[in-house]
Amino acid sequence: MTPFSIRRKKKYTEIDPDQVLIDSSNLPGFNTSQFEGRLERPISRAVLYGIGAVGALLMIVFLARTASMQIYEGDSYRTRSENNLLRPIPIFAGRGVIYDRNGVLLAWNAPAGTATTSSSTSDSILSEEPVARREYATTTGLAHVLGYVQYPSKDNNGFYYQEDFQGVDGVEKYYNELLSGVNGSRLVEVDARGKVTSENVVRPANQGDNLNLSIDSRVESALYKNISDIANRVGFQGGAGVIMDVDTGEVLAMASYPEYSPQVMSDKTDKASINTFLNDKAGRPFLDRVIGGLYTPGSIVKPYMAMGALTENIIDPTTVIVTKGSISIPNPYDPTLSTVFRDWKNLGPLDIRHAIAMSSDVFFYTVGGGYKDQKGLGIANIDKYLRLFGFGSDIPTSFFSGMSGTIPTPEWKKKTFNEDWFIGDTYHTAIGQYGAQVTPIQVVRGIASIANKGTLLVPTIIKGGEAAATGDVVVTGNGDASMQRTVDRVIDLPQKNFQIVHEGMRLGVLQGTSVALNVPYVNVAGKSGTAELGVSKVRVNSWITGFWPYENPHYAFAVMLESGSVHNLIGAAAAMRQQLDWMHIYTPEYFK
Repeated sequence: MTPFSIRRKKKYTEIDPDQVLIDSSNLPGFNTSQFEGRLERPISRAVLYGIGAVGALLMIVFLARTASMQIYEGDSYRTRSENNLLRPIPIFAGRGVIYDRNGVLLAWNAPAGTATTSSSTSDSILSEEPVARREYATTTGLAHVLGYVQYPSKDNNGFYYQEDFQGVDGVEKYYNELLSGVNGSRLVEVDARGKVTSENVVRPANQGDNLNLSIDSRVESALYKNISDIANRVGFQGGAGVIMDVDTGEVLAMASYPEYSPQVMSDKTDKASINTFLNDKAGRPFLDRVIGGLYTPGSIVKPYMAMGALTENIIDPTTVIVTKGSISIPNPYDPTLSTVFRDWKNLGPLDIRHAIAMSSDVFFYTVGGGYKDQKGLGIANIDKYLRLFGFGSDIPTSFFSGMSGTIPTPEWKKKTFNEDWFIGDTYHTAIGQYGAQVTPIQVVRGIASIANKGTLLVPTIIKGGEAAATGDVVVTGNGDASMQRTVDRVIDLPQKNFQIVHEGMRLGVLQGTSVALNVPYVNVAGKSGTAELGVSKVRVNSWITGFWPYENPHYAFAVMLESGSVHNLIGAAAAMRQQLDWMHIYTPEYFK
């Protein structure tokens, strides 16, 4: 065997993959952070088994949830799906119309479609059912009578979360349930894109009830203008007035100055005017002064003091008290000093009729708290008789329920100031000062009970009484429909005492402090009052209250001008005189 035929057996070794085309000098050129120069290795069986187990678990959960939705919750989801296709849309009920006592429109609805709360297209599920616009008469003085409304409201998706008109303030609020009616509903079917495919009315809307108010809008507007005229002319901050039928309790007019605009507040488009109303801190146009305003009454309480003094036999109709312009009593803190209580004028000797007519403070200090040999009512009886005529408590449930007011008493003073009661407090309470607070509506029904000689009525804003608001009819024995009045209480005091007070109030118009009401076309009985305000007493409330005709009273009135200068010679009596003159020309039927 030649050398060439003899081959050596070489030992071959397997070359690893990382030895192929790899040179150690090349290694630094790889970007190891990007995994260059590295070889992929097979995934281990343990990892594969783990991934498979997780996938199987997820599949089991998915199948279980699918079974739950299809088998156990299928009915619920089917119903929800159907509801997504069928959408209820409200059909807004027409709100009841409001008229005055003579059938004059005060609040009504503009044709449907003139006011909407959305501009959506008609074939969309968000399409707008037309909302009628609430419109109000432009007659002044009606804001606090009527109030205003808030329209139905919906969210950003076009769905209503408030489907009803909501009354705010006045008749719109108090009689909201009657005026609202009942909304109807239409059922709209839509496709997946929200397009309407069919619709059907499932419940028609029911119109709200109409209301005929006791208010005469002509008299109302005139009263407001006359109050505002005097207030602006001589610098009063505001004012209020009420005229009420003394037999039925129907309120013919109630004005609160200043006022807001019901139209502006309902529409909410005139932001500047709304801000003006909201920022008028002095005028407070949203305050209904007739019902919610509390004011120091001053001398208009003297007729009630007279009723108490006569009934309690403190005096008789012939008793004369010599007034000298003031009385003085020992100072409770220093007996060597005297406390002086002054009258507005030295009026000389007076009986009860002339004391009412001339509004003598000294006379009523004396019969209220007693002085020297003359016995007085005392604060307990003052409280008793004022409450008997409706002061110091809220009016029973009615449109006119509001503030209760205050009659100062020792208990009230102790609770409020933690101080003892003194005779001077009784004197001041007897002339309507100190802490006495009343509302104009309390004053008018109090004086109406003087006028009708003992029937304290619950006032009504509805023509025919509250029963008329719900369609109830009151029938008398002869078959005639009649007014239903609501009596709070019968004030069982001697009729002769009422008559004496009548005579004193008439004398006040003929020659006393209410002489501004001495008109030739009707006999008026009146009682004025000037209530001093604050410690400095440089501001006053001016009052005039009374009734007509004197011989057979039919209407009672109360007018108050709020916070004017103490130096004013013109006040509430001037406003009421202008009102009487206006009514004599334009509504003479109220003087027959």
